[in-house]
Amino acid sequence: MKGSRADWPGLLKGPSTVRGAKAGKRNQNIMLRRRFSKTIFALILILMLVIPMRGAAQEAALTNIVVTNTRDDLLVYMNVEGAFTAQMKEAILSGVPTTFSFFIHLFMARNFWFDKEIADLEVTHTIKYDNLKKEFDVRRSWEQNKSKTTKSFTEARKWMTEIDSLSIIALNSLEKGAQYQLRAKAELSEYTLPFYLHYVLFFVSLWDFETDWYTIDFIY
Repeated sequence: MKGSRADWPGLLKGPSTVRGAKAGKRNQNIMLRRRFSKTIFALILILMLVIPMRGAAQEAALTNIVVTNTRDDLLVYMNVEGAFTAQMKEAILSGVPTTFSFFIHLFMARNFWFDKEIADLEVTHTIKYDNLKKEFDVRRSWEQNKSKTTKSFTEARKWMTEIDSLSIIALNSLEKGAQYQLRAKAELSEYTLPFYLHYVLFFVSLWDFETDWYTIDFIY
């Protein structure tokens, strides 16, 4: 091949530029991986600090369970205590909608056979804080999800944690003299987190709760 030395820098210019671009992209990827690793490490440290706090938290429980009736219907009253933690309150005040679920089953006792389930209810209570209006909006499914608003967190918490005069079944569906058992539990069923937190708190919730099953036996 013929050519002067002045030709060689021109011939090497193309490959050298490509290599430079690839190296720059590789360095950028390394920096991104390092930043991601630091972020994950920081989140792991936060979780390590938070998990012991969960273990010391008060367990939620159903209290004041009362089964009574009107002229036409069987009613139940109950409260859930220990459901609201400081972390949950902080999340709600930051705008995270939160839903509690109550599960209620009614069985008729039968000798020498499985109890017969005659009522199966799931009711939900949802709370959302409006930061502009500075008020809480609570909706309860057994009240047709009608909006109840208050500026008091104490009042909103009361609405979220109590069930009063919930109709379970019509009395004409019960047998006189038969024995019945009501079983109930409550749990945190839903909280809408920002997307970027889902992969962190999907399996570790700072405010998750679930009560045991509670039973009430009675004769109609």
